[in-house]
Amino acid sequence: MPEDFASSRTPSWFARPAARSWRCAPAPADARDFHASLPGYAPTPLTELPALAAELGVGRVFVKDESSRLGLPAFKALGASWAVRRVLDGRTRGLNGQAADGAGAAAPVTLVTATDGNHGRAVARMSRLFGQRAHVFVGHGVHPEAVAAIEDEGAEVTRVAGPYDEAVRRAAEAAAAPDSVLVQDTAWPGYERIPAWIVEGYATLCAEIDDRLALARAGAPGLVAVPVGVGSLAQAVVTHYRSRRDGRAPALLAVEPENAAGLAASLAAGRPVTVATGGTTMAGLNCGTVSHLAWPVLRDGLDAAVTVTDAESARAAADLASLGVSSGPCGAASLAGVRAALTGAGADGRRAALGLGPASVVVLLSTEGPAANPHTTSDTITST
Repeated sequence: MPEDFASSRTPSWFARPAARSWRCAPAPADARDFHASLPGYAPTPLTELPALAAELGVGRVFVKDESSRLGLPAFKALGASWAVRRVLDGRTRGLNGQAADGAGAAAPVTLVTATDGNHGRAVARMSRLFGQRAHVFVGHGVHPEAVAAIEDEGAEVTRVAGPYDEAVRRAAEAAAAPDSVLVQDTAWPGYERIPAWIVEGYATLCAEIDDRLALARAGAPGLVAVPVGVGSLAQAVVTHYRSRRDGRAPALLAVEPENAAGLAASLAAGRPVTVATGGTTMAGLNCGTVSHLAWPVLRDGLDAAVTVTDAESARAAADLASLGVSSGPCGAASLAGVRAALTGAGADGRRAALGLGPASVVVLLSTEGPAANPHTTSDTITST
């Protein structure tokens, strides 16, 4: 783990100094009790890694390890389960004019979604758990093993020749069929309620971090780093920390692949923009458009955004593995992004923008394990 890791390039960097003074309403607390009732629920580990704290020049570093969440290798089950539960509750009550049968239960529904891998598998798993059907649209670039895992959950899978955004469009069209509901983790004008439920579900992850930091007597974090695809998890993170009234507002850092930096481009433009995405081993982050719901929250509440390369993510994943944390390319992006921000040329200015000192506590969200995104990374490391 070389201390000059980021010195070979200047990272793409955006900072907003006023973000820590921005406030919003908190997320509803209902989802956490629901998650606790699910089979196999347990808080995922928050692992302290002193070696990373020494490398990064901060007080303590913790990694939120989402490599096993409700039996799946990524955090997505939190949002999918809560959204599916809300959808089914609504149908039982006659949501959207659907009539429930005499026993008070609606007929089975097909839950439709698009995915880069993890969200689709989570929707498929929750569909099966709750006795429903699932239809998942998969864009190009998703590893065949990830597609097979979705099919193994009993879902119908449709492969799409285009990128993630095209898969979303196709899924939305399919969900217009009778007895179908779109359960998508990105929002656009006119489609906001279900994505908002997914974001609410992710709040459980943040509450678990608070509990574990309290047990570790670490105090409030000084920095939280989160990988960004469409931005729904980042929206949940910003909402959690910017709704606090105790004056302890951490710096919040978004991390994206260089080849799929829709948020960075939007922040630079001051408005939502869509970017053409390229190939990346960080398949779950390979999204060109920021969620309509997430955008204003990220614009106002994020302190900074940084981009990372596949090679940087691969090295981060290998280093985390050597320290006992199982992380895939998307999850390891958090460490890669913090390294890019806190080391190398210009690091003093970036560190100052984040308000970090030698005693600061840093939390890295490792959003998936290697099984979620089974790309090999050795070629990426050696070819750059």
